[in-house]
Amino acid sequence: ASNANAQPEIYDSATADPQAFWVSEAQKLSWKSPWKQVFDDSEAPIYRWFVGGKLNVTESCLDRHVETTPDRVAFHWEGEPGDSKSLTYAQLLAEVCRTSNALKELGVTKGDTVAIYMGMVPEIVVAMLACARIGAAHSVVFGGFSAESLRERIDDASCKAVITQDGSWRRGSVVDLKKNVDDSLVGQQTVKHVLVLKRCENEVDWHQGRDHWWHDVVPQQSDQCDAEEMDAEDLLYILYTSGSTGKPKGIVHTCGGYMTGVSATFRYVFDIKDDDLYWCTADCGWVTGHSYIVYGPLANGATSLIYEGTPDHPEQDRWWKLIEKYSVTILYTAPTAIRTFMKWGEQLPVACDLSSLRLLGSVGEPINPEAWMWYHEYIGGKRCPIVDTWWQTETG
Repeated sequence: ASNANAQPEIYDSATADPQAFWVSEAQKLSWKSPWKQVFDDSEAPIYRWFVGGKLNVTESCLDRHVETTPDRVAFHWEGEPGDSKSLTYAQLLAEVCRTSNALKELGVTKGDTVAIYMGMVPEIVVAMLACARIGAAHSVVFGGFSAESLRERIDDASCKAVITQDGSWRRGSVVDLKKNVDDSLVGQQTVKHVLVLKRCENEVDWHQGRDHWWHDVVPQQSDQCDAEEMDAEDLLYILYTSGSTGKPKGIVHTCGGYMTGVSATFRYVFDIKDDDLYWCTADCGWVTGHSYIVYGPLANGATSLIYEGTPDHPEQDRWWKLIEKYSVTILYTAPTAIRTFMKWGEQLPVACDLSSLRLLGSVGEPINPEAWMWYHEYIGGKRCPIVDTWWQTETG
């Protein structure tokens, strides 16, 4: 505890002067020019943070780490079939720049919105950051949503392009993402281009002029792309609420305040250290994935694990084997998953070496006592603290 990133006095300093506290956190990011006003509440309940400040979030997530630790791994990725790759910060920046240049070649510019409809492959992170690099807002749509749900979100945000893949792996089967995109775009007016990653090599319909293979347009691009200067209050992304209580609502998050918030909370809540291997099991289709797979971890130069598939493929011990294989130190998952593992039995995690774990997290809903106790005993070995977190799409 004495070495924790968040010490007890953090509460006192934040309470005594909230603006000064958030200034100290914002100063940990890379800014192109400083803000003129920290907090503007003159049009409450519309609040503005770091008014007049200029930045591009990808410089805080990538460029500054490449200057100091270019060979540090940003992500270890494992596909559901067992294929894997690792990307250093230097490699990730280069791939983001190539994808940014490809998007610009397709006519995407600052202020446009791009829909991203993909599985948990490394390119979903690349696509999000590529949009941010050139000042286009991304609207990630969970790959499990239907063509109708995708169309509703594309129309609402007037998306100019869609980034997708031929298919994604789920429990050994191929989810035909490209077909859902094709169906969603029938009669659609704003989308001019679809960028398609080849992942599963399933057959796809092709619309000449509109559709472009990732491997045909991205690798040939320059690995240099200047980061677009953005205002602190410019739009970073749109993410739609699930629609469980009515029509999905597009929630907007801006560049300065959002990045300051997720960078700080990731550092303090997960107590991230240089030698940690962090795994958030969420999907980038949800706000947890945006904040605590992409922007928060990368802002802090963390090394993370991304897994493409389901916990029970090929067997119900897949997660525990991944923790053992990669020596995961921080695991962040949902009570729903924990309750599923309880049904499958503690003999599965007990059979794997989970001794690398030092901190556990819970997110998505309040964790029930039974799940907390099982998580603590069988995953954390009765030694790992559990951080029980919550927020909304609206709060980031």
